[in-house]
Amino acid sequence: MGTILKGMSRVRWHELTHAYGAAQDVPGRLSRVAWGDARTSTEALSDLGLWLGELAVFDATVAAVPFLWDLAVTATVISRPGVMELLQAILEHGSPPRLDVQHAAHQAVLSGKGLVSVLIGDEDPAVQAAARDLAAAIDSHTCEVCRPK
Repeated sequence: MGTILKGMSRVRWHELTHAYGAAQDVPGRLSRVAWGDARTSTEALSDLGLWLGELAVFDATVAAVPFLWDLAVTATVISRPGVMELLQAILEHGSPPRLDVQHAAHQAVLSGKGLVSVLIGDEDPAVQAAARDLAAAIDSHTCEVCRPK
C-alpha cells in the first residue's frame, strides 16, 4: 500500500461501528477514495459520508479521521475537496448517546488544523475552496462537548 493509508490494516475495523453496523467495509472505501478513478472515488466517499459523518459520528469515525486527513493532503487523490467536506461534516455532527465518541471525533478533525493551511495553498482551486471552508469550520467550532471545562 505505500505510505498513503499506512497503518489502516492495524485498526480492528470489525470491532467498530458506523451508521449501519460493523465497520469492516470502511478500509475498502478509504482505499477506493485513495486509488479509484473519479467515479469510484466519489461513490466510495459518498458511502463514507453516510456511514461516518452525515447524521452522527461513531467509533469508526474516530478511527477513520486520520486516514481522511491522509487522503486530503495526498495530491494524487482525486476527491480531496470531498474528503475535506466529510471532515467538516464530522466536525459539525454529534453522537448524543456517546458524547465521548463525539469528542474524540471532533478532536481528531481539529488535530489536523495545521494541514489546512497547507491545503489552502494548494494549486487546485477546488482544494483551496474546500480547505478555506474547513478552516472556517475549525476556527469557529464551539460545540458543548468540546468546550474546555
